[in-house]
Amino acid sequence: MAFFRAFLNSPVGPKTTHFWGPMANWGFVIAGMMDSRKPADAISGNMTAVLCVYSLLCMRFAWMVHPRNHLLLAFHVSNESVQLYQLSRWLKHQRYLPPKEDNVS
Repeated sequence: MAFFRAFLNSPVGPKTTHFWGPMANWGFVIAGMMDSRKPADAISGNMTAVLCVYSLLCMRFAWMVHPRNHLLLAFHVSNESVQLYQLSRWLKHQRYLPPKEDNVS
């Protein structure tokens, strides 16, 4: 019970925007994972690149802000991973990256 009370009243607990802001942002990660099933020609290369830069900048912010916001950092690491995957799919579709060769022995 003491752990829950300490979490509830912490500077990054559920009574603050330091908690609810990152929680709302998880929608980006879920949407990116759902979009990975769609065809690569539906991906916006510009928007995906912007989301990559956005997450990189916000990762640094989440690390440097006091109190350090690990929930926001975890979100941006996850979002960066999903967006880089989407960007690689878009680049392959646009033929900027060579297709992966299968070495079947």
